[in-house]
Amino acid sequence: MAYIILPRLLHPAVQSANKTLTVNQFSQKFLSNSICYNPIGASKCLSNVHNIYTNSKYSRNTHDSVHVSSEHLHVEMSSVSRTQLCKRTTTAFHSKVFLGSPLQSPQISGLDSSGLFVPPYVGDSRRYFTLNPRKIVEQSPKHVRPYLQLIRFDKPIGSWLLFWPCAWSIGMAATPGQFPDLGLLFLFGLGSVIMRGAGCTINDLWDRDIDKKVARTRSRPIASGKISTQNAMLFLGAQLSVALCILLSLNSYSVLLGFSSMLLVSTYPLFKRVTYWPQVVLGLTFNWGALLGWAAVKGSCDWSVVLPLYLGAAAWTMVYDTIYAHQDKADDILIGVKSTALKFGDDTRAWLSGFSAAMVSGLLLSGLMCEQTWPYYAAVGLTGAHLYNQVATAKFDKPEDCWKKFSSNKRLGAIIFAGIVAGTLLKGANSNKEESTDVADKKR
Repeated sequence: MAYIILPRLLHPAVQSANKTLTVNQFSQKFLSNSICYNPIGASKCLSNVHNIYTNSKYSRNTHDSVHVSSEHLHVEMSSVSRTQLCKRTTTAFHSKVFLGSPLQSPQISGLDSSGLFVPPYVGDSRRYFTLNPRKIVEQSPKHVRPYLQLIRFDKPIGSWLLFWPCAWSIGMAATPGQFPDLGLLFLFGLGSVIMRGAGCTINDLWDRDIDKKVARTRSRPIASGKISTQNAMLFLGAQLSVALCILLSLNSYSVLLGFSSMLLVSTYPLFKRVTYWPQVVLGLTFNWGALLGWAAVKGSCDWSVVLPLYLGAAAWTMVYDTIYAHQDKADDILIGVKSTALKFGDDTRAWLSGFSAAMVSGLLLSGLMCEQTWPYYAAVGLTGAHLYNQVATAKFDKPEDCWKKFSSNKRLGAIIFAGIVAGTLLKGANSNKEESTDVADKKR
């Protein structure tokens, strides 16, 4: 299914004059001022624009350009109903209208900056509302968007991966028969978003020169110059201030434990310059919440439970971040950046199988020390199957597949958390049943 392109209104200063444009200029003008949602790619848009360009209603001249009057570059919304628009077709294919969503395509975005503006939205205003992080970034004010891109707001997978070890630990520490503390889950969820953003800011500050040399990262706000180093540091200070407020709401043991992670947080990006094992440091940094969550509930750490959970989560990071690193290995070789993807090379699958086994072992040991019940172990079994599928089917030379496998770990984290909650609830039911049996025996 393709989607019709509705031209936006031109700036009044541009409307007042007619323009003579070449086909490329016309395509750029048309697309950069169109309301278009096109899931089948910009090529269809460009093809359709070329059809419009060659349409007889535009006057052609001998220099392969088109004389376009301003009235041809906008739609008279007052004379066309939404129903009619939804039924319109363009050349050779049926179309459907989505109003209010700007065209977003890496091939053609940002083509025009000559004073064009987006007219007020003229349809059902509910179409503007969205909870999709990518859409939120796209619709954000121009001066805000680079900061949202800096913290990877449009890619929340990192926040989920930071949050899940916290949630596991909070769930493990919950009283048998009860749900985890929802207030703490909310605080740690908010803290995960803030600290993931702060970590991205720190990473991009350290890597701003490297990012310019890598195809996937050269458009990042600091590397591309959209955000200055000074403004990025001020923004980092604001993020850390919010994170500090969240941390200070916890008990004193948790506050000290949280502060002890800052050295790892601030120096992790440097390790990729000196060792092929930066993912080890990332694993130790990213899963600190496995310690902090338990401490926030209990006031201290039961190391027999949280240490295997922490190390198992760190092994998990070794799996998903090595897969992630395979996206950039060609550029990393050229610029001298190190990673486990380069270290493992053709043996990546074997190494990741070992780390997957280490994760499952850590979860099993933590569950045994916490006296978990069968739902938890069922979730651990599903975790092992999920990891096996990731490692066995990963296509390390295809970045899109690496990203798909990496992103799937959000669901893996949810599986473990569901198992912890269900196991803890059943543990409470079993305890109550045993107490009732003991009371009955005493009465006899």
